[in-house]
Amino acid sequence: MYEQLGVIGCGLIGGSFALAMKRAGLVKRVIGYNKSPSTTELARRLGVIDAGAESALQAVSGSDIVLIAVPVSATESTLKAIRHLVSPGVLFMDVGSTKGDVIAAARRALGDRASAFVPCHPIAGKETGGVQHADAALFEGRQLILTPEPYTDVQQVQRATDVWSALGATVLKMRPHNHDAAFAAVSHLPHLLAFAYFQAIAEQPTSRDLLSLAGPGFRDFTRIAGGDPAVWRDVLLANKREVLAQSQRFRAALDRLESLMEAGDGSALEAALKPIAEGRNAWQAPGSPAPQAVPSGRPAGK
Repeated sequence: MYEQLGVIGCGLIGGSFALAMKRAGLVKRVIGYNKSPSTTELARRLGVIDAGAESALQAVSGSDIVLIAVPVSATESTLKAIRHLVSPGVLFMDVGSTKGDVIAAARRALGDRASAFVPCHPIAGKETGGVQHADAALFEGRQLILTPEPYTDVQQVQRATDVWSALGATVLKMRPHNHDAAFAAVSHLPHLLAFAYFQAIAEQPTSRDLLSLAGPGFRDFTRIAGGDPAVWRDVLLANKREVLAQSQRFRAALDRLESLMEAGDGSALEAALKPIAEGRNAWQAPGSPAPQAVPSGRPAGK
């Protein structure tokens, strides 16, 4: 059991981690800090944290486990503010959606002390953010990605693994660049597309009428466009190279389908859509193998 958890960033993820640690009996006391004092106070009133801190440094002081749950662009300044309290005896983790930039920030801010910092990315969230939506069960059955560097203390990595596993997460390890490339494809680009698609509808003169007719499909497709703009600004800029590469692949796939529509070739269009639908359905089925890629040269190919 840990004596004290310091949470820097009392939002959905930071708050959920605090509640999960409490429910699992892994920590005796939680102290939290948020840039907004009103959020810190709300977290205290909700019982997410036991006491509020007036600074990030105060949240770290006396803690033997620290979670940094701030926007990725604030990672370096946060680590600089707590630098002299970073030591091998305290487990430091983040929850950023990008890892290459976070690791570089940790090296700049902490120097040799970066060995105590374990980069983490919980694949968990909700449609609505904020500490008022914090959930002790948020990480149950979800994946948690660790991206340690060769210099990261192996004991810290094991401690991080044990903590997240105890909260119900499935812990995986990836190299930072592999992580960022993968999540550009399956998370960051989908968010960008959802933002752009909703904007394309909303800026039309008849948008109010269009939105009044929207059903579950539209709701599901655009749900993630309701995410925090500041968070997604940081993620998209931090991982722009990988996101833009995935965007080009998406454009090419869309162009191929549009060309079949323009040609009025119904049989070819159906043949192109069929393996896509089959692949999506196969992926959706629990325990099924990963779908095969559709070759770009032959829309109907397997």
